[in-house]
Amino acid sequence: MSKIILITGGSGGIGSEVARRVIANGDRAVLVARDKERLEGVAEAIGAIAYPGDVLDLPIMTEVVQRIEAEVGEIDGVVHAVGSIVIRPLHALTIEDWRATLEINATSAFVVLKSTVTTMMRRRRGSFVFFSSVATSMGLANHEAIASAKSAVEGLVKTAAISYARYGLRFNAVAPALTRTDLSKNIWSNETVLNASVAMHPLGRIGEVGDIGAAVMYFLSADSAWTTGQILGVDGGLGTGMPPPKLGG
Repeated sequence: MSKIILITGGSGGIGSEVARRVIANGDRAVLVARDKERLEGVAEAIGAIAYPGDVLDLPIMTEVVQRIEAEVGEIDGVVHAVGSIVIRPLHALTIEDWRATLEINATSAFVVLKSTVTTMMRRRRGSFVFFSSVATSMGLANHEAIASAKSAVEGLVKTAAISYARYGLRFNAVAPALTRTDLSKNIWSNETVLNASVAMHPLGRIGEVGDIGAAVMYFLSADSAWTTGQILGVDGGLGTGMPPPKLGG
């Protein structure tokens, strides 16, 4: 029997990659995002189902989830692929920057969980996958806002994993380093910045969406049935440490 996987931020690079893998696995991918036109274009291209919705608006997301369950079927898994990249020193951040970073990363995770968890509790099954960042596991310059927001996501994942374990629900997160998506294009499209980033990663390259999608599929699958409350670093080794500098001569 095929599963129904809800993917918020489904029109983005990682969200759409996860959707492709879900569909290739014989399951149904339901995508949610704010940009209706883009969302429907991505969904049509890959054979997914589209439901426009705002992950920062709890009443709207609650209504969207209710419609999905009535029109498509019972949700078996949730992948929250919504986030932002904010690389700016603390003294250059405005309070609006700070609040926006917390909203799009941490508050959106709360809204998606709040809008889905009750119905999944009743069925006593389900896997939730969120996204953190390598910036939570090591000090990276100018990452104060995003590291703080993603640390909040990790706290949500770990505590929800304990709170809802008795209902058969699992909560895990993937913590990538720099990954080649449209969201990060202003970083990897600059050759100098890209080369510097590659040099930081022990495995000698930045991430691709397939690297992240594969990790998400593990958490959605029965292979991870005894895994919950975990943060999986998919970061080319950066979360463990940086390679030594190359010396001349």
